[in-house]
Amino acid sequence: MVATLLTGQTRKPAAAKVAKAKVPLHVPRGTPTAVRTMMQQMTLREMVGQLVMAPFYGENPASTRKAYKDYVRLVAPPAKGGLGVGGLILLNRVKRGLVQRAEPYAVAAFLNRMQKLAKVPLVVGGDFERSASMRVNLPAVFPPAMAFGAVDDLALTRAFGAATARESRALGVHWVFAPVADVNNNPENPIINTRSFGEDPAKVAAHVKAFIEGARTAGKNQVLLTVKHFPGHGDTATDTHLGLAKIEASRERLEAVELAPFRAAIAAGVDGVMMGHLAVPAVEEEEIPATLSAKVMDRLLRRELGFGGLLVTDAMDMRGLTSQYAAGEAAVKALAAGAQVLMVPADPAAAIRGVVEAVEKGKLPASRVHNAVAALLAAKQRLGLLKSRYISLENVSEQIDAPELAELAQTASERALATLKNEGGVLPLGKPGEACWVVLQENPAAPVGQRFLEEAQARAPKLRHWTIHARLSEEERAEALEEMGNCGKTVVASFVTVSSFRGDVALPEALAGFVKALEERGAPLVVVALGSPYVLRAFPGAAGHVATFSSTTASEAAVVRGLWGEVVMGAKAPVSVYR
Repeated sequence: MVATLLTGQTRKPAAAKVAKAKVPLHVPRGTPTAVRTMMQQMTLREMVGQLVMAPFYGENPASTRKAYKDYVRLVAPPAKGGLGVGGLILLNRVKRGLVQRAEPYAVAAFLNRMQKLAKVPLVVGGDFERSASMRVNLPAVFPPAMAFGAVDDLALTRAFGAATARESRALGVHWVFAPVADVNNNPENPIINTRSFGEDPAKVAAHVKAFIEGARTAGKNQVLLTVKHFPGHGDTATDTHLGLAKIEASRERLEAVELAPFRAAIAAGVDGVMMGHLAVPAVEEEEIPATLSAKVMDRLLRRELGFGGLLVTDAMDMRGLTSQYAAGEAAVKALAAGAQVLMVPADPAAAIRGVVEAVEKGKLPASRVHNAVAALLAAKQRLGLLKSRYISLENVSEQIDAPELAELAQTASERALATLKNEGGVLPLGKPGEACWVVLQENPAAPVGQRFLEEAQARAPKLRHWTIHARLSEEERAEALEEMGNCGKTVVASFVTVSSFRGDVALPEALAGFVKALEERGAPLVVVALGSPYVLRAFPGAAGHVATFSSTTASEAAVVRGLWGEVVMGAKAPVSVYR
């Protein structure tokens, strides 16, 4: 993505002209002295750059590589030919459908190099909804929020928040874009699902508050926390990576359901709120995303809910925005509506240029930029970045490779196991080593199910097992079914998780058909949903249904223990799976 982010960099004469433009500076009242001094020394061009967060992917390329030079042009100040962005956000690369997570030391070392290049210290963010393990290869692999909703132990959620803050700051990540405050009350939601704590607004609000409280215990001002996706993405059926989603709820329903967790977050002192690319007819009559709506951001969030922190757009390279607006236009409209941080513009150079030109031509009040920069720089000061911007590489292992973190993640995974159906007392399995075990894979190159089978085989070396993936031919699937003809009890592990640009959270038709064929045999069938629990609705003929609300390796290991009867699978689903 970075290679495409630098559009417009060759237009140096225009950039130089913009940098010399004179725009009166209005520093908001209450701005810290150090921030006021910094702003007085910044050009309009530099201030606009501070409002942009650009992506990075955790690699640490050599300085001779093009990738590194592209990052230099993003981070270096305008006086040295760069964009001077104010922050970076860690994303995962996806190759051949497989997520590639970063290595912790590469992340830390790379960020030190970028901090050295930046004129103003960078604020670094991460969508650490599952703690840092969502983006980085770490010993502690935490399950998503819905698993914590299933456990429903606020003390555990507080510990989760504390672990997230600890891991984040050790890696050089200062801004955690979590927790998710969306209420997942739509089983067809293709992008929230297990990222939510559940469907009960009061319980979601309680866990959002607990996560924030826990993160604060890791040290005041260690990290910024941002809830998302305002005003609530749970009751939608569109992935905003693909298009504009719409919340059809009435204003009364919004108050009772969607807004409740955000109110709790604000009361708990959350630092930021991320806007969703969501049309909200009950608040904004025009069919535009909340990301660009003053009625949603300024009137509803600022005035009615009383939020005084940072307003952040969702990623601006998502089709929910780019399908309607160019990068520069979207950036101007977002700031005009009240946004303060422009997250991952499709073209950062065009976004910055568009805002500068809009201010100079009087189409965007300069105060919008000045207020946003003052708020962001004040946040950097609270984080201590104006005094110390570098990461202690010696401290990385001490913080992230702590046994108590791995133990916490495993405990959460085990306590989240839920038995949702148990006809004839099929669960836990009697003589599980004699059952047939099946792993369903959408992508044969993905390692999902490997830990599941390894744990089972460690207990029963002669275990009969099959891996069925969506690319097998109909003949190959039929052959596997024939081989399984003499199986008694059969355990099927389904791995279905939300994924950007996918558009649904259902098993591929070929895999669903395979499970239905197993149902029709009449032998006891147990379906384990590793990921979306709603998959279980498709198999009413199964004797047993188990949900983990997570597809992590920790959950794979946990559910095998549960099937063997080593741990109790007694959690309660925080969503209505069968409605």
